[in-house]
Amino acid sequence: MYEERIYRNSVKSNDLTGFQVMVMETDLYISAERDLSTEALVSVHKYRMQIQQYISENPEFQTTLKPYKVNNKAPQIIKEMASASSSAGVGPFASVAGALAEYVANDLLIYSDQIIIENGGDIYIKSNKNRLIGIYAGPSTLSNKLAIEINADETPLGVCTSSGTFGHSFSFGRADAVVIISKSTLIADAVATAVCNLIQNQSDIKKGIEFVKIIKAVYGVIIIKDAKIGIWGNIQIRKIN
Repeated sequence: MYEERIYRNSVKSNDLTGFQVMVMETDLYISAERDLSTEALVSVHKYRMQIQQYISENPEFQTTLKPYKVNNKAPQIIKEMASASSSAGVGPFASVAGALAEYVANDLLIYSDQIIIENGGDIYIKSNKNRLIGIYAGPSTLSNKLAIEINADETPLGVCTSSGTFGHSFSFGRADAVVIISKSTLIADAVATAVCNLIQNQSDIKKGIEFVKIIKAVYGVIIIKDAKIGIWGNIQIRKIN
């Protein structure tokens, strides 16, 4: 069943061509310099097939909530999912949305210098101009009030959001939004999941930030719980609306 993507307009990209690509559970919104729907569809099918084939032989890869070691013969996307999730202490499927966004984007960069892919609130961005990414934080009073300013010369970047109060993804936590920025969209996705799991109330924000500080691949974090926000790292925030 289709689930409305309430955060889909979070990235300001009116200068690019936007299009949607859907394959089974995968629902990507892509912005590029031209419509690359056909190329994106081929790429999504390719990586979904690699993931599904690996799961058919190693079903625990999909279900475990802990780091999972893969064999050397595994496809590169599988190896990178395992590595990224291990750095965050979670299962490999905590990085699947970020993995598909980044791998599909890398394929499309052959055709377009700028690519922005949103996959379930997880964003890969390669841009030639500065962009704003709005922060949707569910029921929080801060929802849609803040945006992250992304400098073009810092891209490509992964900007991934996890929440325990909205969305379809499973979480042990109750954060309204945990946003992680990293050069790796897979790591950003996995770490966002891990930090969100730690947040039950406002007092846990500090604990979440301390967790992030030890992961070198993370540039910064934003944690929102109710009306409180915690920010750490190389992040520029702007008020909107």
